[in-house]
Amino acid sequence: MKIITDTGTMFSPEEGNQKGIVVLPLNVIVDKKSYKEFVDIQSQEFINMVKEGHIPRSSQPSVGEVMEVFEKYQDEEILVINMADGLSGTYQTSLGVRETMEHNENIHVMNSMTLCGPQRYLVEKALDLKAKGFNLESIKQELYKSIATEKSFLIPQDFGFLKRGGRLTPLAATLGGMLKIIPVMTTTKDGKRLEKFTIKKTMKSAVKEIIKSFQELGVDENYKIFVSHADVLEQAKKVVEQIQQSFENVVIELYELSPAFITQGGPGCIAIQTMRI
Repeated sequence: MKIITDTGTMFSPEEGNQKGIVVLPLNVIVDKKSYKEFVDIQSQEFINMVKEGHIPRSSQPSVGEVMEVFEKYQDEEILVINMADGLSGTYQTSLGVRETMEHNENIHVMNSMTLCGPQRYLVEKALDLKAKGFNLESIKQELYKSIATEKSFLIPQDFGFLKRGGRLTPLAATLGGMLKIIPVMTTTKDGKRLEKFTIKKTMKSAVKEIIKSFQELGVDENYKIFVSHADVLEQAKKVVEQIQQSFENVVIELYELSPAFITQGGPGCIAIQTMRI
């Protein structure tokens, strides 16, 4: 069985090779030039471009790239774990390519309904279950159990990126003109867009509301919490410390966001997510 995913996991293609999986890179376009994230460009280099005033766009792996990988492993069962449908076109691309393949019954495409830390965890869980001898269908069922428990929040610093990317509900987009606030966004139930969760005056009070939501969800040592940031490491560390005080026995993982995600969330954004393990 071959596991295929995308850089929504924040795994680079090279890290994927080391793990025995295929990681297809998403693309960012700056001044009409396309870069494969974690291959042609890294997060810090990308942020520097954005700070210089360049307006980036993102795109999913090409149909040709996906087809090439599917053909390479056509004699194996393939499990594709893509980032949330609606937040990226990777899932729809994988489905479309699957339909063009002969004998495609061995290709299984999953909408992770998430991205970043939780999507990364789903891939790690699939690898672990594969190593334990689980068959593909059993692995899918276990992943779906975790997907059902996922909860994601985003604290953006620049609403312009979210509005340009079209990932906001109309109501949430109207927040873009408001000043001196800390908006907290969350994914809609279908995982396809972002909507307003709350508005606070400080980062600390915003994180406090997210902690409250996690407590209501029942987050405990059977969950993981993921904090990911776009070039605000020290601020992200403070967020981790604040969350850890309320969830002493929960593992919290800290990551730097990928260029494609930064294209949507903007520099300075922080994602706070959880999932049952």
